[in-house]
Amino acid sequence: MNQILRLFALVAILAGATVAWVALGGFTSARTSSQQGALYGAVADLWGQPQEQVAPGVQFAWQVPIEQDEVVREFGKVVYDEAGQPLVRRKTTYETRQTDVDLASSDIAVDLHLDQRRKGLMWFPLYDVNFAGTWSYLHDDPHPGTLRIRFEFPVANGLYDDFRFSVDGREQADVFKPSGGAVEVPVEVTPGQLVRFSIGYKSRGMTQWTYRPNRDHGVGQLEQFKLVMTTDFADIDYPSFTMSPSTRERVGGGWELAWTFRRLVAGHGMGMVMPERVQPGPLASSLSFSAPISLGLFMLWIYVFGLLRRIEVHPVNHLFLAAAFFSFHLLFAYSADHLPVEAAFALSSVVSVALVVTYLRLVVGPRFAFVEAGLAQLLYLVGFSLAHFWEGYTGLTLTVLGIVTLFALMQLTGRMRWSEVFSEHFSADVPAK
Repeated sequence: MNQILRLFALVAILAGATVAWVALGGFTSARTSSQQGALYGAVADLWGQPQEQVAPGVQFAWQVPIEQDEVVREFGKVVYDEAGQPLVRRKTTYETRQTDVDLASSDIAVDLHLDQRRKGLMWFPLYDVNFAGTWSYLHDDPHPGTLRIRFEFPVANGLYDDFRFSVDGREQADVFKPSGGAVEVPVEVTPGQLVRFSIGYKSRGMTQWTYRPNRDHGVGQLEQFKLVMTTDFADIDYPSFTMSPSTRERVGGGWELAWTFRRLVAGHGMGMVMPERVQPGPLASSLSFSAPISLGLFMLWIYVFGLLRRIEVHPVNHLFLAAAFFSFHLLFAYSADHLPVEAAFALSSVVSVALVVTYLRLVVGPRFAFVEAGLAQLLYLVGFSLAHFWEGYTGLTLTVLGIVTLFALMQLTGRMRWSEVFSEHFSADVPAK
């Protein structure tokens, strides 16, 4: 077959395989999206939603006396004095006034335990949280009154085990009643009084946990603030619009993170994003969409080696090789939701490499099948696909593979006379098997 026609045939095979991979990637992406939409709500109902704990709200209310004159009436009629003027008397009423007040100190401890769960093609980063906080308020107002402490739960319909709410060491379980996703406790205060209250619970959530020291998410002032967070996982990251910790220290397999401020004016909170495992669905889609690159490099490699070794690898042979490459992604897409993603990847790699090597052993010979073709497939298919497990390294891996391939082909074909290669008199002698 003329080399130009052979190249056109190879391009047509690559184009057809590309269409198949795009279809597989799109179908896998659609499966993932449908599962994600259905499973997210189910997992949230069973386990919990992303939690954002807001600092307790403290409001001071007091009575202000207001004196005013009032016309005296008896039996609905105005009473007049001796001068014939309406009789007036002084009356005192009380008006309730209230204002939001700041906390004097905050001491919070958060313990996060990662519990990743898998459903279908998706991994969900779930966690258990043990929250405990102690806050204080110094009443520097000259009026006595009522301090109302309001604590809002992160999620109104969430689950909160071992809930504790104490004021100055006294448990308030018989004082408050949860309503509207919050509890409120009134405390009588006098000028100069220091009130300390503690709140704690155990709960569950997913994706991330955040603490907001300012209830309105605006800029506020933090006095004597300390939050210590411990994790049992090492891969840590912080949510958007949160501050990085003041200190951090490795503890066992996790971290102890501390946010400590004497006086800080800020609008950001503190939090943690749960580490996620490699998602089988998005990974399968990404592998399918990038597969034509690995097949193109492999076909180019086999074609050039065929020219150098005078080995005829017919376009029909390339068609079967493309099908063997496609089998890797097809098997991975449908086994990744039944097996651990690493096991599905290993199984797909073994099957695809075995198909290529055993086939080329019959077409060309054992040495070419195991060395030139087998190692090339491990590099272009398995190695390039493996780079998808690490986000951000796919492009770098492709660049390195492209440069290495270009260098190798330039060195191997530097003395080749391409005018003879593309002449109709060029023929490939098939060696004995």
